[in-house]
Amino acid sequence: MKRSDKADRIGEILDRLYPEPPIPLDHRNPYTLLVAVALSAQTTDKKVNQVTPALFDRASTPEEMAALDPDEILGLIREVGLAPTKARNLSTMAHQIVDAGGELIPTFEFLESLAGVGHKTAGVVMAASFGVPAFPVDTHIQRLAARWGLSNGTTVERTESDLKAVFPRETWNRRHLQIIYFGREHCPARRHDLTTCPICSWTATKKRIAQEAQG
Repeated sequence: MKRSDKADRIGEILDRLYPEPPIPLDHRNPYTLLVAVALSAQTTDKKVNQVTPALFDRASTPEEMAALDPDEILGLIREVGLAPTKARNLSTMAHQIVDAGGELIPTFEFLESLAGVGHKTAGVVMAASFGVPAFPVDTHIQRLAARWGLSNGTTVERTESDLKAVFPRETWNRRHLQIIYFGREHCPARRHDLTTCPICSWTATKKRIAQEAQG
């Protein structure tokens, strides 16, 4: 089966399971979404959502965040992974945004110029807050794309390119969220029997199924 045919069928399944997938990170505006996504690196969304209410009560705008001492930010986000680095980045990021006028500029170039913001984080904000077609790929989406035979990319950048090639542009913003939810509910990283998965069972190669059964 061609990748494009697989993608069409996968898209039908995902649309049926998750017709309107919500953003899993709680936020109040585009800026707080940017902060939440930046905090989610090497940390679960659940943990981020436990930490951000108190943080956003203190600072839900770049101006408010810039007014906080980095140590105060650290105290509010201490439970997330890499907290010291992220606290410094949030402070620097806030000052960068204030210096640029106080609002997020809806371009990848601007967002990726901010401290602690990579292409994936920028993509989430561009898609969710500004409606720009984007396909943010993290290691979880990369794993499923490989299982499903949609990409053999060894980098998230290559996987993103492969997925953009097989899914229609108008589906990208919901498709990446659908894949995240599908992975959590049906396609975990470990101890997953691919033969019982609604998608892996017919997309994965026999070699892949055998390899994961041994793992």
